[in-house]
Amino acid sequence: MKARHDRRNVCGRRKTDGAERTLRTVQHFIDNKFVPSESDKSFETVNPATNEPIGYIASGESADIGRAVLAARKAFDDGPWRRMGAEARAKKLRHIADLIEMHAGEIADVEIEDTGIPATQIKKGAIPRAAENFSFFADVSTRISGETFPVEGRFMNYTVRRPVGVAGLITPWNTPFMLETWKVAPCLAAGNTCVLKPAEWSPLSADMLARIVAEADLPPGVFNLVHGMGESAGASLVAHPSVQLLSFTGETTTGKEIIRNGASTLKRFSMELGGKSPTIVFEDADLDRALDGAVFQVYSLNGERCTAGSRLLVQESVIDGFVRKLEQRVRRIKVGDPRDPATEVGPLIHPDHWKRVRAYMDVARSEGATIVVGGDRPEGFARGNYFAPTLITDVQNSMRVAQEEIFGPVLVVIPFKDEAEALSIANDVQYGLAAYLWTGDMMRAHRIAQAIESGLVWINSHNVRDLRAPFGGSKASGIGREGGHYSFDFYTELTTIHVALGQHPIPKLGAT
Repeated sequence: MKARHDRRNVCGRRKTDGAERTLRTVQHFIDNKFVPSESDKSFETVNPATNEPIGYIASGESADIGRAVLAARKAFDDGPWRRMGAEARAKKLRHIADLIEMHAGEIADVEIEDTGIPATQIKKGAIPRAAENFSFFADVSTRISGETFPVEGRFMNYTVRRPVGVAGLITPWNTPFMLETWKVAPCLAAGNTCVLKPAEWSPLSADMLARIVAEADLPPGVFNLVHGMGESAGASLVAHPSVQLLSFTGETTTGKEIIRNGASTLKRFSMELGGKSPTIVFEDADLDRALDGAVFQVYSLNGERCTAGSRLLVQESVIDGFVRKLEQRVRRIKVGDPRDPATEVGPLIHPDHWKRVRAYMDVARSEGATIVVGGDRPEGFARGNYFAPTLITDVQNSMRVAQEEIFGPVLVVIPFKDEAEALSIANDVQYGLAAYLWTGDMMRAHRIAQAIESGLVWINSHNVRDLRAPFGGSKASGIGREGGHYSFDFYTELTTIHVALGQHPIPKLGAT
């Protein structure tokens, strides 16, 4: 966990390698104002490539969450936001999308420095997608409608959707800006107000989002941002009785704790949790494309991807040749400075996470697996949180490295004989977020896709998102679906209205 500091004792400049540079100072955003913590405390955020401080972040606690929720509650109850028509709100959200595009370069630079994700993957993927989230959900919100249920001329029953209230949004440290917009955009489009609690390991781009919201001139209290640790700011947000919705993306153990802590106030939950997703390669697949997909799906975003295809299942008849080519590709992955356009894998987010990923290498060896490539710090990277792209073979699905989410650039390879065994191995895990199938037999592809215990399945493709489609997992990978109109199932309350069209009989109790 990052060290806390008293903000009154924090200097705004730091000497590094003899050079003095300015560090960022980040505050909360509450009721359209940037404010410090009531405790006046802050914590460091570091550059994963160097582990040098790059900013001091206001450390929010219960009092700060209380201020933010009060502002959101007042904005929802008394402000204009939920009373606007959908098109008026959509216009504001489209403006935010335009501002993200306008400031895309600056946002990307901040995100790269704070997360270590390679520049090309941020600039070409995450930031454009963040702008698209706002424009997409703005458009969807204007098309959401109810249903009608006529009853033989006696009744006209119909449904309407209304915003629920104050939403707590807790986001992860991987691709934080994009995932923040994935929650904020539909939440606000539906007419709710919100308090965002970003991950403490990557807080800087959330501050950029707050500055863009301020520039877009949303009504006070509609969007609020409180930084801080999960056990203080996050737990306070989950427990607050005025928060009616809670959307969380993160690991499964934390998700379970959030549900337990929010149950006493009957919150509505949307939980996108962990994964240990299979990539299944059959002998009749286009093996070159399958190789491309398998490599990209686990090593992009530094392996810190919830939908990573971290278990590679390959049919025995082709596994030897496939793994030889795979090994060559993994060895050639370019590790380097995330600012370098040539870099394909950058550093992991934090020293604590590096230690966690590294510990799984000892687990793999103790279980009898073979680390063919990687498994430790790459040569030439003495500082920072760099971890070499890693390939592990001789793996059985019962091993911990095949069952537990490592969340790093680590791929385990498991052989299978036939379709039945592939399906059995794929489903024999607690998670069920994503799956990737590579085969030339479309009948088999559909059979497996419908039998696999997973919320998402791609056939002959890596993860290519369609924002209209529902996104979410099964089993320990989550609860609920977001995306397209499915987001509005979560962020709106459904009311059924019954209208009598005539003088239908009413029982007369107590009339005689």
